[in-house]
Amino acid sequence: MIDARLTLSYSGFSLDVDLQLPGRGVTALFGQSGSGKTTCLRCIAGLERAEKAFIRINDEVWQDSDKGLFVPPHKRALGYVFQEASLFPHLSVLANLQFGLKRIARPQRRVDLRQATELLGIGHLLNRHPQHLSGGERQRVGIARALLTSPKLLLMDEPLAALDSQRKNEILPYLQRLHDELDIPVLYVSHAQDEVARLADHLVLLSGGRALASGPIGETLARLDLPLAQGDDAGVVIEGQVSAYDAGYQLLSLQLPNTRMNIRVPHAPMDIGQPLRCKVQARDISLSLQDPEHSSILNRLPVTVVSELAGDNAAHVLIRLDAGGTPLLARITRFSRDQLGVHPGQRLWAQIKAVAVLA
Repeated sequence: MIDARLTLSYSGFSLDVDLQLPGRGVTALFGQSGSGKTTCLRCIAGLERAEKAFIRINDEVWQDSDKGLFVPPHKRALGYVFQEASLFPHLSVLANLQFGLKRIARPQRRVDLRQATELLGIGHLLNRHPQHLSGGERQRVGIARALLTSPKLLLMDEPLAALDSQRKNEILPYLQRLHDELDIPVLYVSHAQDEVARLADHLVLLSGGRALASGPIGETLARLDLPLAQGDDAGVVIEGQVSAYDAGYQLLSLQLPNTRMNIRVPHAPMDIGQPLRCKVQARDISLSLQDPEHSSILNRLPVTVVSELAGDNAAHVLIRLDAGGTPLLARITRFSRDQLGVHPGQRLWAQIKAVAVLA
């Protein structure tokens, strides 16, 4: 468990949060610029000293202002990854990695050089210098260097913000591998919802230095009372299991949790039973009173209407749906809502284009 109770004030801004976060997996601190994400991270790292604070990472207390305890940053077992990798330009990739490794006594090392280079796919880059790496390669080396300090907590402050979309897509699979293969809790700062949806298990929504919500990502993204539901990229995350693969059409079937329902998505082959996460945007779901059997839309799920939100756009409404325990969001026009007579408790069919599912 991660406890972070932080109070900090300076001109024009104050941070006041009380967070209890999972001690494993990826927790995303999400919000617009100025919401307090980076300040929160810096306080946890000890780079900023909160006026009142209690910070405990699993069984270690790093700050307790009531008792006058403050562990300096260099004595906190953490790795910090910034927007820029900040590699030493005069050192090779290998020497940069060894710099991180040498900070930790051999008996305390939990991540070795081979493991870090394999996880981040940088074994072929070891003899290069930073100026001969792409932005994505530099960031992967920076993450590997942070891991080689064998941290008890990994802090990542918008590590993809400085990269273009091609480089982001290059590095995201490696971040997913870290999530799947390492038992190190990660606090991940971002204001990109699609990025968070692919990586995070737990979501903290910050605004104006306050936490508006904190909870599992699937449920938090589906809440209609949060600003997330108002954006163009509103949607939900589905954690399912691979149930089949059609090699001829390159379509993967994903079984929704605790149901026999499946959705199909274009995807590379995966083994049956493997977990897979996908995001379904609210704008990509349409609703029907009956099962439209003859349709190009492959995914048709029986759903129950839970609630409705009228947003800032008077032409649209957002409908929360339940698909056998899995929440979905559908953005439709008010005209369509009235034509279908949509109301809580109603049984409908949700239609999702396979090509629209982000997996």
